[in-house]
Amino acid sequence: MSSSSLTLVDWRRRIGEMYARVRDDPDHESAWAHWRETRDELFRSHPQTPLTDDDALRRTGLPYWAYDPSLRFEAALVATATTQEPRLVEAGGDGTIEMHLLGHVEIPVGGTLDVWWLHQYGGGIFVPLRDGTSGHGSYGGGRYLLDTAKGSWLGGTATSLTLDLNFAYHPSCRYNPRWQCPLAPPGNTVAARIEAGEQL
Repeated sequence: MSSSSLTLVDWRRRIGEMYARVRDDPDHESAWAHWRETRDELFRSHPQTPLTDDDALRRTGLPYWAYDPSLRFEAALVATATTQEPRLVEAGGDGTIEMHLLGHVEIPVGGTLDVWWLHQYGGGIFVPLRDGTSGHGSYGGGRYLLDTAKGSWLGGTATSLTLDLNFAYHPSCRYNPRWQCPLAPPGNTVAARIEAGEQL
């Protein structure tokens, strides 16, 4: 195993620990503050940071909209009624990712978001988001709400997901073209401006 593989393992371990603490904290705004602080630390100094050496975000930290407690909710998963062909996404060194539609959830700002299963080793739930801020305040390709294959998980049950739009974050390809990321498809696009989570 190369040193870069070990640093990737460490990055994912720390992301997983960060989200575990977020899930355990009953004070959701405090949990969000911890999430921000930990992400800033990782992006500033970890060998796996997607930031280039001269990126000003290493000094300033990542920018976010103010926390809005009304944007945290439990969303029932409405399972898809029919089996659909998987969505295939090229992801550079990770090869081709198969995205299988599980269903959708309703969100309080209006509209629905598709919930995907990433069919790869280990698998995982994936919920990207493109909204009215995309390209106008946040990354044009959208943001991620959940990506459990990478440790991003706020909780849920066998039939529902815990979602908090304050935890929306940019994919690594927003910072560095070295990364290729699955972006939000049409079923993960809403018209409303969601001024919560990470911004440009």
